[in-house]
Amino acid sequence: MKITIITVCYNRKGTIEKAIQSVLSQNYHDIEYIIIDGNSKDGTQEIIESYTDRISKYISEPDKGMYDAINKGFQLATGDVIGLMHSDDEFYDRKAISRIAARFEYDSNIEGVYGDGIYVSNDKEERLIRDRIGGVFSLKRVKKGWLPLHPTVYLKKAVIDKHGLYNLDFKIASDTEFLLRYLYKHKINMSYIDAYIVKMRMGGMSTSLKRAFEVLYEDYKIYKFHGLAAILVVFLKKSIALRQYIVH
Repeated sequence: MKITIITVCYNRKGTIEKAIQSVLSQNYHDIEYIIIDGNSKDGTQEIIESYTDRISKYISEPDKGMYDAINKGFQLATGDVIGLMHSDDEFYDRKAISRIAARFEYDSNIEGVYGDGIYVSNDKEERLIRDRIGGVFSLKRVKKGWLPLHPTVYLKKAVIDKHGLYNLDFKIASDTEFLLRYLYKHKINMSYIDAYIVKMRMGGMSTSLKRAFEVLYEDYKIYKFHGLAAILVVFLKKSIALRQYIVH
């Protein structure tokens, strides 16, 4: 089973190498690795190009943002299963992709899998900030604001070909719309892996607060777009996130 991993980036000189090394160090060897760069100007391209002999496909050109770049990656992908590795993140360990592949191989009816992840501080200490335990999938949880952690989600290419790419009408939370469309609207067969898949780095506090309010409003529009009680669901979703911070 070939698994495609897509990394999109723009001006990520400080983190892109760790993301690349994290993918290349996986102990699962049938990996197609695609990097889509938005024409970075900070030295990111030079770092990527130092690994081109181990990267399956690499393009660098202007785009319309992260989700447009991911869509480009989807269109280039030839793997049986597709997932993402964001340029600020890393796999939790070397066995992450092996666990994902094993789950798909165990049950041919599974259309997507997801697992757990952690958020760490963006410094040398990498202090644990937030723990994201996925838990067993249920549609009832989705209706109450729960969604799997996006970078832990891996989907069969045939399912993506059937249900479509990221909706570029949503600029900063299109991943929420994407997951709702697949999980709530199309009710694809998801399976939970009880293991950590990714380690994600938190951004600066001012950027995070500003982005939080922007995401809040776009989440509202997305849940309303899908016919859910948007205000209630967004409140429940943020309550879930807040509890994850409080615990740690």
